[in-house]
Amino acid sequence: MTSRRLSRVLTAAAAATAGLLVLAGCAAANPGSGTSQTADPAAEIVVGSQNEPTNLDQIFGGSSGVTEVFTGNVYEGLFKITDDAQVEPLLAAETEVSDDGLVYTFTLQDATFHSGKALTADDVKYSLERFIGEDSIAARKRQLSVIDHVDVVDEKTVEVTLLQPSISFTYNLGYVWIVNSEAGDLTTTADGTGPYALADYRKGDSITLDVNEDYWGEAPANGGVVYQYYADPTALNNALLTNAVDLVTSQSNPDSLAEFEAAGFQIIEGTSTTKELLAFNDRVAPFDSVEVRKAVYSAIDRQKLLDAIWDGRGELIGSMVPPSEPWYLDLADNNPYDPALSEDLLAQAGYGDGFTFTLDTPDSGVHSTVAEFVKSELAKVGITVEINIITDDEWYQKVYTDTDFQATLQGHVNDRDINFYGNPDFYWGYDNADVQTWLTESEAATTVEEQTELIKKANQQISDDAASVWLYLNPQLRIAAEGVSGVPQNGLNSLFYVYDITMA
Repeated sequence: MTSRRLSRVLTAAAAATAGLLVLAGCAAANPGSGTSQTADPAAEIVVGSQNEPTNLDQIFGGSSGVTEVFTGNVYEGLFKITDDAQVEPLLAAETEVSDDGLVYTFTLQDATFHSGKALTADDVKYSLERFIGEDSIAARKRQLSVIDHVDVVDEKTVEVTLLQPSISFTYNLGYVWIVNSEAGDLTTTADGTGPYALADYRKGDSITLDVNEDYWGEAPANGGVVYQYYADPTALNNALLTNAVDLVTSQSNPDSLAEFEAAGFQIIEGTSTTKELLAFNDRVAPFDSVEVRKAVYSAIDRQKLLDAIWDGRGELIGSMVPPSEPWYLDLADNNPYDPALSEDLLAQAGYGDGFTFTLDTPDSGVHSTVAEFVKSELAKVGITVEINIITDDEWYQKVYTDTDFQATLQGHVNDRDINFYGNPDFYWGYDNADVQTWLTESEAATTVEEQTELIKKANQQISDDAASVWLYLNPQLRIAAEGVSGVPQNGLNSLFYVYDITMA
């Protein structure tokens, strides 16, 4: 660890514990270095985030934080998803597809892992098979289970045969890390082919990435990156104001924007696909009832919530599909805010006197605030909410893995993730045969137009069924110190490529 890095980390720790006093006392210490200065290619970029991975291996969940740090930075896929959601080849130097759309042949780049081992077709075969293997709980495992088998043609050529055509196959491959087949346990270490290598991992504190000096592609524009984690958003803001971090990946408190603007920081606003969800366990009563779910939906004034959380930014949505995706429908009013309607629906479902349920709420981000709002709104129609605050690790085990919950709050960041509603084994257990059929058929579509029409049907149905309450769509707000450039603008998924970020 360099002396500068140690100084930054110590400063960050101080900011995290000093609270508002630090904010007031140090606001004048603007860290801006001036945009007219030349970027320093050796500068280490310190990224502040509330999105810490629960582990370092994507196939064991790891939360969106693992994607934010590792995808495209430490690990690479055969393909890359760009900041505007386009697909580009990465480790796949060449791709050939058979006429029936079932066989993909990839020729690999001449790349090496951080350990020094050369990338081979065996590594690709291993990586794809582990991603869809029995132990994997990766978010896109179901979509990629369309893979029938993987064959090594030669050291640099791999052939993937599908069970059926998949129009989204290369897009989904953009989420699959190609890992060293000899690396072993990757939950606390890493060995990828990306422009950065994992240098240090301190759970609950930080992740440090060093530049991969032997990277096969274009070298990063900076001298390394440190992700510094904060559970408390106020502590994160203080860290930015006191030069403990250079930028934050996502700002969850719009009330602080005016202060940052006045202090010379850059406010970077882009497009988001992050949906704040009140997710039911649709397997269990009373949430196995469509009427009950719709009653809960209509009892919550979502516009009031959005205004309270984001101060006019963001927008209301009525399903899992945001406006940036081709199968979007404007369903924001499909389950309108109408407490009288909510009470009627409850009576129809046999819950005229209300009921009580537990809302498992992660202690990160704005979930606790949202939970209190939901509790207040539902009380007006006779529903009692018991809020259970849990850590992200506990949420991962209790809710995501064990499905031991009644309802929960969560921010879903991925793009094109309506497919989760086609999987009855997903944590929320929504089970509609028509939706499953439409989504399956959409993947086998031969044209984008056909795919779009089928997904629109699924989109309408999950909204009609109030499969979840899509509370709102987040804006994407990043804040950077003056002199920082190259920060990815959008939040179309949790990807956050750091190799173009510079500090003057």
